[in-house]
Parts: sequence; structure tokens; C-alpha cells
Amino acid sequence: MDGTTDSWEQGPFGLDARRGSTMPAQRSVLAVAHHLTAATRLADVMPLLETDRRVAVAYTAAPASIFTGGLDSHLRDLGGLVLPWRQAVTTRFDLVVAASHGLLENLHGPVMTILHGGGPGKLLGRLRGIGPPAARPVTGLIRERIVVAGRVVPSAMALAHERHLRMLDHECPEARPVAFVCGDPCLDRLTASLPHREAYRRALGVQRDRRLVFVSSTWDRDSLFGSHPDVLLRVASELPRDEYQIVAALHPHIWSWYGRRQVLSWHTDCTRLGVRLLPPEEGWRAALVAADRVIGDHGSVTYYGAALGVPVLLGAFPEDSVAPGTHTARLGTVAPRVDWTRPLVSQLGEAALAFTGRVHDEMRQDLSSRPGEAARLIRAEMYRLMRLRDQARPPDVLPVPVPCPPTRMRAA
Repeated sequence: MDGTTDSWEQGPFGLDARRGSTMPAQRSVLAVAHHLTAATRLADVMPLLETDRRVAVAYTAAPASIFTGGLDSHLRDLGGLVLPWRQAVTTRFDLVVAASHGLLENLHGPVMTILHGGGPGKLLGRLRGIGPPAARPVTGLIRERIVVAGRVVPSAMALAHERHLRMLDHECPEARPVAFVCGDPCLDRLTASLPHREAYRRALGVQRDRRLVFVSSTWDRDSLFGSHPDVLLRVASELPRDEYQIVAALHPHIWSWYGRRQVLSWHTDCTRLGVRLLPPEEGWRAALVAADRVIGDHGSVTYYGAALGVPVLLGAFPEDSVAPGTHTARLGTVAPRVDWTRPLVSQLGEAALAFTGRVHDEMRQDLSSRPGEAARLIRAEMYRLMRLRDQARPPDVLPVPVPCPPTRMRAA
């Protein structure tokens, strides 16, 4: 955070909303980002409202996560009106939208939460300490963050799959009445992007006679990057540059925790070998659509790749961090593990043998039970909560943007 909590923004909300309003909005909406990952998911959802001249949207960063590095500047780069948290918690809104949980009970207005990944599939990391271990909740459905002081905080919880309702019944049954199944907006946009595969490949510098290997890592010590910090160098050193283009995406939490300059510095040797390291805000979805193979872990990006029909190799897959019976657990039963003692080229070829069209279809079906409907269903719920008539025109499902030029470190 950059100290903006001491400032106070004027705009179309609060007691003075009408003083400077040229076109008074009928409803005010607050988009709450807990970290960069959540902010990128909000970018899929908030445009559903922002085109409506009856609605004014503001953004804020909730200080509920340790991964707030770069968040405030990212929100301002979006061009939205960004409120300091202390102002957000003293202002009434007609709707609050968040892609994570934590501190939402301090906001004034009906709250709708959406998932910021591919659905509940991981277990919450165990807290270090001297007390005895206990069962860990499934991330995204953590009861202590959904229920505060005897009250369910969200007025609506958007879930991607019918299966998630059963998980919610187990993890936090009190929230079941506010949950609704809407599908996965990210998967819908990825599906809409498939016809643009060649454009994405050109933007990523993939020549016609080369294969794109996409390396993805979630965060934490048991992730691919955490387990093998030199993974990009190893892959770049082993795969022939005249046959393979390597593109990589590291979880935004890694960038937020260490800082952009540090992450880029760590991978200077890789970029010299032709690796394209994508920025944390966007680009990974286009790379997935363009990819021929994915080397990943138990993160959502890896699973999205498999759901799109891309053969996957698991460079890391910590079984004890994966929630049993979930889509992520299914990936672990299908995708082969990387054997770092064997040539990688042959393993990339063998990865395709583990997948069939039916397997890819089943994985896609495990992500969403409302394919293609997320934008419509989410928007309808937001308007219901605002008590405002929905727009007549159906929402567009837009393809993801073409990747920007590679992220570079600024000169000292």
C-alpha cells in the first residue's frame, strides 16, 4: 500500500454525492480487491456494471491480506476511482463486490463474493506454531471469513459448479441460503478466446515451426517455483530454442511479496535464453490458449490449461495441500509428473498420451456447470441486490486481450 489511507476522495457516493454530480447515478457500487489476484478477477466482472449510466463504481483495497504489494497502484492504473479503506468503511453503497473474503463485514451494503480461481481445490496452509495440528478448511470456503460474529457476511456467494454447493454444505452450511451457481467467468472468456489462438501465438513470438511450452507456478513453498526456484532456467537450458518457445507465469502473490524488480532480476538469465515472463496482471490466459504443453502444479492456471485441451505435466503436486475429491485432485490422478532426471523433450511428448478428448472435456465440465452463462447470471444477481432493473441487452463474453510486450526491469 502507498499511504493513501490518509487521503479522502470526492465522488458520486456518500453524503456529498450530488454536489459534483453531472449525471447523478441511481446506484453506487464498491469493488473490493484483497490482492492482485482478486483484482484481476474483478476485472472480468465489474465491466458488467460499468457500462450502465445508472451505476457508478468505485474501487478499494482491503487490508486483509499480506499480499497487497502493488495492489493500490494496479487499481489506479485501471483508471477507476480508488477510495482509501477508511473512507470505504464509512460510506454506504448499494452493492459491494469482492473476489475474496476478509474484513467485508466492515462495509455498508449488500455483499456479493465471487471466486478468484478455478474453484475450491486447495487446503488452507497450516499455521506454524506449537499447538497440535487440526483439520484444514478448503480455501475459498473458510467459515471464519464467511461468518463473523454470528452473521453470514455475504448476501450472495457466486459459485461455479453445483458440486461447490455440496462443499459449502460441509465447510460452512450457514452460507448455503445465499449461494448460487453461476459458472466460471474466466473459463467462459478462455473459451471465447479459442478462435484467436494464432493471434496470441504471434504476439508471444511463436513461429510456425515451434511449440509453445507454458510454465505456470502458483505460490507457496510447495509450488513449482517454490520447489524448484531454477525451473525456468532448467526448462530453457534443456529445450532447443529452434523448436520451442517458453512462456512463463508466476502467481501474482510472488510478484507482490518480493517486488517486480526482484522477480525480474532472478530471471535475467532465463530471459536471455528467450523465456518470456508474463506480467502478473494479464497474459497467462492468452498464453494458455496459445500453448501446446503446460508444465505446472496444483494451481488454477494448470487446471485451466487441461480444461482447454492442453496436455499437462506436473512439475510439482503436493498431495497434502490438495482437497480430496476436488477437480484439482482429479488433475493429480491424470497428469504425469515431471521426472527431472530424464530428458524433458521426451516427457513433453509422453504427456499427450495421458490425456484424451474425453478427459479434457470432463475436466472442463468440472470447472463449470453453467458454461457460457456466468456473465448473465452474475449480472442478474448484482442487479437483484441493487434493486435495479437489469439491462435489456445480454452481456458480451469478450476474448482475453493480446499479451503486452514482455515485462522489463527499469534501469537503476
